[in-house]
Amino acid sequence: MYAVNEQGWLEGVEHCPSPNFNERPDDIAVDLLVIHSISLPAGCFGTPHVRELFCNTLDCSIDPTFSSLRGLQVSAHLFIDREGRTTQFVSLNKRAWHAGISCFEGRENCNDFSIGIELEGDEQTPYTALQYQELQLVTRSVQCYYPAISSGRIVGHSDVAPGRKTDPGPAFDWAYYKKVVN
Repeated sequence: MYAVNEQGWLEGVEHCPSPNFNERPDDIAVDLLVIHSISLPAGCFGTPHVRELFCNTLDCSIDPTFSSLRGLQVSAHLFIDREGRTTQFVSLNKRAWHAGISCFEGRENCNDFSIGIELEGDEQTPYTALQYQELQLVTRSVQCYYPAISSGRIVGHSDVAPGRKTDPGPAFDWAYYKKVVN
C-alpha cells in the first residue's frame, strides 16, 4: 500500500502536477471513488497525450480526433497506464476536474466529494492484470486516507454521468476488481 503525505500525494508514484484543479468546498467529506478510462487517440496506448491533456500541453493539431479537446481543462487525481504505473496529477486533498456534470445518490458535482482514477484503456479492450493489481493497491491506499470510501462507494464514470459517459465500459471486470479490493 502507498503512504499518503499530509499534502495528499501518494509516496512512491510519479507526480506530474496538473494546473486543472481547485479547492474542494468547505466541510465536504470525500466519500466516493470514480473509475474512468482514457486513451489518446482512442484505442492507442503508451502515448504521452493523456499527460499532455491533463497538463494543458496537448498539441491538438497532431491528430484530427483531438480537435474537440482544444481548450479543454480536465484532470484526474491518478492515472494508471497499461504497465501498471501510477502517475498522480492532483493532490487527493484538492478537487480534480474529472467527473464533469455528475450526480451520485442525489448529490450533484461529484468532483466536490470524489477521487478520480483514470485507467489507460478504452471500453472494448480488456484492462491488463498489472492495471488491476495497481488499481487494487491505489484503491486501498485511497480508502485508508479516506475511510468513508467503502466498496459500495466505488463507481464508474458511467454511474455518475449516465447517458453522457460510458467508461470504464464493458471491458472493465467489476466483479474481479470488487473481489480483490474487499
